Amino acid sequence: MTGRDTPRDEPLRWPVASSITNFVGRVVAVRSDTVRSPVDGSEFVRDVVVHPGAVAVVAVDDEGRVLVVRQYRHPVGLRPVELPAGLRDVDGEPPHEAAARELYEEGHVRAGDWRVLVDLLTSPGMTDEAIRVFLARGVEALPDDARFAGVAEEADLGVAWVPLDDLVAAVLAGDVQNATLCAGVLAAKAARDGAGYDALRPIDAPWPSGDKSGG
Repeated sequence: MTGRDTPRDEPLRWPVASSITNFVGRVVAVRSDTVRSPVDGSEFVRDVVVHPGAVAVVAVDDEGRVLVVRQYRHPVGLRPVELPAGLRDVDGEPPHEAAARELYEEGHVRAGDWRVLVDLLTSPGMTDEAIRVFLARGVEALPDDARFAGVAEEADLGVAWVPLDDLVAAVLAGDVQNATLCAGVLAAKAARDGAGYDALRPIDAPWPSGDKSGG
């Protein structure tokens, strides 16, 4: 890639001589692949965390505020500020419908206008986890009797509306660390201050990294 090229991820798959599944958990599995280099023929082992993928939502209201949630995250010992998000764990569910479901369950709102904001590979050196972050506008709060009842960590879920610029400042100050939120709010600011939200991709934009049908 030269300085004049459009930056773009390149599809590529090196040969796998053998593969062993070492662990299958509630959400993820761990696989060890013996990869053969097409450069010199050498072989090396890489552990891969197999993940179903996820979706997240930057929901923006008419005042330019973003809906955020807080819930306990056991691995890091924090109750971080996050976007409404969740696993792609319903077979055949389109990503934007999964995002709308998570916005309803965690944020207690519905939205009328949806766009693709940003696509993420969380840690491509060790996992195939892919996250699509949507931008949602035209939000409408649900009545209390239509709200989803959370369980486990979600039983202690906190919800707030925060100005987008305040979230951007919090990201740059290191006060919030959730990677999906950081990417989402920075992308939202870039879109808002650039070509505008209406110029974002449609909800059915291609997402090759999110297609797990090929295994």
